[in-house]
Amino acid sequence: MTLEVLTCIMIFISGLVLGSFYNVVGYRLPNNMSIIYPRSHCPNCNHELKFYELIPVISYIFLLGKCKVCKKRISIFYPFFEIITGILFLLSYFVFGLSMNFFISITFISILLIISISDIRYYIIPDEVIVAGSIILLIEFIINSIILNTGIINGVAIPLLNGLGSFAILYLFKAFGDLVFQRESLGGGDIKLLFVIGLVLGFDMSIVTIFIASFIALPLSVISLIKNDNNVLPFGPYISIAAILVLLSNLDLNMILQFFTK
Repeated sequence: MTLEVLTCIMIFISGLVLGSFYNVVGYRLPNNMSIIYPRSHCPNCNHELKFYELIPVISYIFLLGKCKVCKKRISIFYPFFEIITGILFLLSYFVFGLSMNFFISITFISILLIISISDIRYYIIPDEVIVAGSIILLIEFIINSIILNTGIINGVAIPLLNGLGSFAILYLFKAFGDLVFQRESLGGGDIKLLFVIGLVLGFDMSIVTIFIASFIALPLSVISLIKNDNNVLPFGPYISIAAILVLLSNLDLNMILQFFTK
């Protein structure tokens, strides 16, 4: 087995393991629960899971998607996000290699995945994830600026300004939407999330991300209107999907402008 293949396997397995942890974080934070205690358990019968019941994906298959004790079906949601995390970590490696940008990428993806899990389940984007994720990203930016010798201004100050600018633009957009529709047009968590996206992708691509997210969400919004369904669609997952597409495709504004001006 070559070193390259071994590296890919280790990165994918790391993604599976962290994906399992992100499921826990996305479930517990909105419920004001500790992410450490109590240990993982069946939400139906409170059976404390043994180590062999916590192996990402494999345990789900081995248990046939059911709790060992009460036989209550386990949501496919759990292995789905474990596999998605593994795949996205692997794609980050293919795009950035074992560089500081790889670690920035998987940190960014981790934030987006936890937020998506929480928003899908509870329509909540936890502030703790935004704050902790932003601090980790800024530390990684500082390390990267030292490695590349780009200076703190280029490495940290500019990303911070991009994040604040992205936050401000979406805040103004929300205020306008609230005025027009006479109700909340965007959640506060979506606005805070755009700070993180501007931090990593830059101001211009954060705006592009919002447009892509809106385009992805449009079909479901139309279906909801046709059905006269009053359920609010969580926008965080669509923003996350769009941001990951921009990140891993290395898309930038010049590429977009060239495409439309051909």
